[in-house]
Amino acid sequence: MKKTRQIFWVLLLVVAWSVTNTAQAQEQNISGTITSSVDGTPVSDVKIRVKGEKDIAGVTDVDGHYSIKVGENTSGELVFVHPDFDQMELFINGRKTVNAVMESNVRYNAYGQKVNRIELIAESRNGILTLESPDQNYRTWFDLRVNFDGAHYFDNDALNDLGDGVRIRRLRFAMKTVLYKHWTGEVDLNFAGGELDVKDAFLGYRSDPHKYYFKAGYFKEPISMETTTTSRYQTFIEEPYMTTFAPARQMGFNFSKWDTQYLGVVGVHFNDVENSEVTTYTEDANKDYGTDEGYSLTAKGVFRPINKDHKLIHLGVSGSYRTPKTSWEYAKTYRISTRDMTNISRKKYLDTDDIPNVKSHMLLGGELAASYNNIKFASEYIYTKIFRETGFVNYEASGLFASVSYLVFGGKYNYNEEEGEFTQVTRGKDWGDIEVAFRYDYINLNDKAANIMGGSANGYTAGVTYHVNPNVRFMVNYSYIDHDRYANGKGKLYVGTDINGNLTKDYTKVTETAGKAGDDYGFVQFRAEIDF
Repeated sequence: MKKTRQIFWVLLLVVAWSVTNTAQAQEQNISGTITSSVDGTPVSDVKIRVKGEKDIAGVTDVDGHYSIKVGENTSGELVFVHPDFDQMELFINGRKTVNAVMESNVRYNAYGQKVNRIELIAESRNGILTLESPDQNYRTWFDLRVNFDGAHYFDNDALNDLGDGVRIRRLRFAMKTVLYKHWTGEVDLNFAGGELDVKDAFLGYRSDPHKYYFKAGYFKEPISMETTTTSRYQTFIEEPYMTTFAPARQMGFNFSKWDTQYLGVVGVHFNDVENSEVTTYTEDANKDYGTDEGYSLTAKGVFRPINKDHKLIHLGVSGSYRTPKTSWEYAKTYRISTRDMTNISRKKYLDTDDIPNVKSHMLLGGELAASYNNIKFASEYIYTKIFRETGFVNYEASGLFASVSYLVFGGKYNYNEEEGEFTQVTRGKDWGDIEVAFRYDYINLNDKAANIMGGSANGYTAGVTYHVNPNVRFMVNYSYIDHDRYANGKGKLYVGTDINGNLTKDYTKVTETAGKAGDDYGFVQFRAEIDF
C-alpha cells in the first residue's frame, strides 16, 4: 500500500511537470518599444493585441515599452492601435523583440492647429467632380463653366453698323460645399473679359428634412425665374428683355420654405458688390457724404397645382420695394438700359439715361410656366414704378416674354422645387437630344407723362440646342429686333430720316410714320458650352 502511494505521487509529479513544460512551450514572451515616426519619441497607451483575438494583450508604458505573452497556436501577428496613429500590424516571425514605428494620423492646418479628419469619396456625378464623406454629411464639388459665343448681324438694311465677333461670354469657377450636413457655402467667380467679377458668395443653413433654407451673403434676389435660373440650364443664349428690370445679385439675407405644391421666399437686400466699379461708388458715397447704402425688401410666392412625373404648372408672383442704393453710379438716380439679347454687339438702343430725384421704386412680377414631359412653356411679366421727389412725375416701365420649347427625341424637362425653376434636361437618346424653341419678347421704357422716352422693342427668337451630354451643348439662335423711334441709345444711334432724307438720331425729326421708324435688324448667334 505504501509503495502504491509512492508510485501515485511520482506519477502525479511527472504529469504536473509535463503540463507545465507544455504550457511554457506553447507560449512565448514578446516585448518591444513603440516610437512615433514624427519625432522618434516613445508612444504610450498603445494597445497591443494578437490578430484574431478579442482581448488586449498589453499596453505600452510611458517609455513606449510593452511585454506580452503570445501562444504558439495564434496567428503570430500583432496589432498596434492608438487614436493618434494609423493602425499597424506586424508578424512576429519567431522574434522575441518586436519594435514598431507608428505613422501619425494627426494633421495640422496652416496655423498649427490640430484638425479633425474625415475620409472623403471622390466621384464624377454627371461630369461634376464631387468629394463626399461616407455619411453624406460633408460634400464639396466644383462648378466650372465656359461659354464661347459668336454673332453675325444682318445690318445691310439697318440704320446703324453692327460689328460681328466672337468672345468668351463666361469663364466661371465656383466651389460649393455642404458642411456638418446642414451648413452650405458657395464662392462663384467670373474671369471673362479680362476682369474678375464676383457672381455668388454666401453661406447657408438647410433644414433636415430639406424644407427651408436660410442664406446670407451675395446672391440673386428672387424676382424672376428666368433671372435666377443658372445660365447652364437656360433655353436661349441670352435672357429676355424683361430681365433688365430684375435686380439679380445683391448683398443680403434670404429665407425660403417649400414643399411639392408651394415655394415662399422673403429677403432683405442691400448693395451690389460684383466688381470694383460698383464697390467704389459705395465707398465714395460713404466717405464723402456718409450716405446709407440703401435696402430692398423682396418676396416671392409660387403655387404648383400640378407637380409630378415631369408634369408641372408653375404660378408665381413677386414684389420688391427698393430705396436708392449707393452702388448706383449717381446718388438718387436710376437708369434702365439693355442690349438686344446679344453680348457681342455693345450697342444699347434701349436706355432711359439717368432718372434723377428718385425716392424709391417698386417691382411687381408674374410667372406662368408649365411642362409636360418633353414640352415646356414659360412666360413672365415685370412692371416697375419709380417714385420721385415732390415736383417730379413718377416713371413707369414694363416688359414680358413668352416661350415654348420641345425636346425632339423624347427627353424630359426637369424642375427644381427648392429654387422654383427648370433645371438640367434629361436627354432622350444615348447620343443626346435636340431642343427647338421660340420666344417672343417685349419691353417698353417710354413714359410720356414723365417725359422719359427710353425706347421700346419687340424681339423674336428661334433657337436650336444640341444637348450632347450632361456637360456639353451647342446652341444656335436667330433673333429679329423691331425698335421704335425712341430707341436711340440716349441720342447716340440713328432711328430714321429727317425731311431732307438724312439719317437722324433725334426722334422728333423722324419723318417715318408710326411703326416704320426705329432701327430693325436680325442676327444669328452661336454658343459652344462646357460645364464641369
